[in-house]
Amino acid sequence: MPSDGQAATITGRCYCGATTLAATAAPKIVTYCHCSDCKRWTGAPLPAFAGFADEDVTFTPARGPKLSVMPGVDRWFCRTCGSPLAARFDYLPGQIYLPLGLLDQADALPPQAHAHYGARPPWLHFDDDTAKDAGSARDRLNASFGGGDG
Repeated sequence: MPSDGQAATITGRCYCGATTLAATAAPKIVTYCHCSDCKRWTGAPLPAFAGFADEDVTFTPARGPKLSVMPGVDRWFCRTCGSPLAARFDYLPGQIYLPLGLLDQADALPPQAHAHYGARPPWLHFDDDTAKDAGSARDRLNASFGGGDG
């Protein structure tokens, strides 16, 4: 669930366990992303991410070098197994997004929104009441961090 100011410990790891992560606060938002970039990065037709304040997350060992294929998007992988670890977006300052599947507490973090809902596969249907942004959800994501338009 998104942060309401309470302290929390969120933990996780990559596939092989060589990289672990810890967050000192609950995520501000949890969201699906249907964009082609996130689908290719994760290899999943329906990636989901937990958004944290960048300063609340630490990696052991450190994340290492970033990969930037799309302008304004930085992504990190485990140096050992290649698991996707984290992403940052220029238009979402101070925020870091972690693939939900890495987190030990993922079962308690249901997504509240869909970004790029218009790009979902035609066979993927949802019968839920989560917010569905046809395109970028940058305004919603920035607002969840207390910011305005991005």
